[in-house]
Amino acid sequence: MKNNYLKLKLSILLQTVLVTAITVLVGGFLLDYVVDGIYNDSFAKTFVSALMSLHIKEETAIRLYWSLIGNNKTFFMILGFLLLFALFFYVALSKMTKYLDQVGDGIENIISDSNEPVHLITELKPIEIRLNEIKATLRRQELESVASEKKKNDLVLFLAHDLKTPLTSVVAYLTMLDGHPDMNSEEREKYIHIALEKSIRLGDLINEFFDITRYNLQDIELEPVEINLSLMLEQLADELYGVLLERQLSCEVEVEENLEVYGDPDKLARVFDNILRNAIAYCYGNTKILIGAKRKGRDVEITFTNEGDKIPGAMLQTIFEKFYRVDGSRSSGTGGAGLGLAIAKEIVELHGGRVMAKSDDLKTQFIVTLPSKVQEEAERETDEIHTHRRRAFGGKTRRGKRIRTIARGRNMDKPGKDR
Repeated sequence: MKNNYLKLKLSILLQTVLVTAITVLVGGFLLDYVVDGIYNDSFAKTFVSALMSLHIKEETAIRLYWSLIGNNKTFFMILGFLLLFALFFYVALSKMTKYLDQVGDGIENIISDSNEPVHLITELKPIEIRLNEIKATLRRQELESVASEKKKNDLVLFLAHDLKTPLTSVVAYLTMLDGHPDMNSEEREKYIHIALEKSIRLGDLINEFFDITRYNLQDIELEPVEINLSLMLEQLADELYGVLLERQLSCEVEVEENLEVYGDPDKLARVFDNILRNAIAYCYGNTKILIGAKRKGRDVEITFTNEGDKIPGAMLQTIFEKFYRVDGSRSSGTGGAGLGLAIAKEIVELHGGRVMAKSDDLKTQFIVTLPSKVQEEAERETDEIHTHRRRAFGGKTRRGKRIRTIARGRNMDKPGKDR
């Protein structure tokens, strides 16, 4: 940036040299024709004559002339040169102040709502570029602020809508049970079970809203450790056995041997849990969900593949937005508030990774890419950061190890569409 001010520097240097040259020329002219000429002759006679007119003797007048003026010729010459230089430099400064005026106009342009870019003279081109960058940044921040405010308002609206439906159902069923104490036990048990399911859904929705608010409004601190992906993914499949059983699904986990990542185990477990639950919610009945993990270059790629309805291409990116669902429904019992994938995306990006989705007529696949443990260790050695690390999900896996969790129960052709 400093080298970009060459034109401005040359302009100021040229003006300074010009002022000095004019001062020397004018000063030399005055020295030759006034000081050495008139100063030593006409001026001296006029000065002495003036004193004599005041009844001062000629000898005394001549002595006063030499003591006050004649012997101080050098002082008056220097003073004259300084006054000339100051005069001409002041004139030159009037042009330099135009630079400041131009910068001031540029700042006014930034503050105003004008859409016109900042324009400055050629010498101030670097400042013009910088001011336009600042203007663009401020405009972008303003738009982001408006979008953020809209998201907060949407959060309140969606919270009210999503919580109202199950809450209304719970109140309705409990009111009915309270108003019919003589209801037979079978029917009472049925309504109690429905109210319990709605209450559980209500709790899940509240937890989702708390999570997305926490990830949005707080600075999340990761607690990274070495994670054995095979054990983590196998444990995840085991924990969701009941959900798989209900939908008559199977889950198969296949992970490369000794595959590890360096990350926060709790938060990454939340990522994989959200993605797997989404796959279960949109998977056809009596089909298989495949979970895989392998090295890909310097990264680790984790995939979740299920057989279900195709996600339109235009929606493959928007499914990671908050409150988004493919079917647009917000009342289905199988779907959440549309926050699970948004939370997953936030956590993955905090780890320096990325998440994406692919879908065709046969299957849908979610791909999570994370930096490998080897890459993370290399970066830590470069930065010379030495920390004590604990090991999560420890142990080693056999290459190609698979877990097959098969659920038995009633047949379900397609689950509800709540993605």
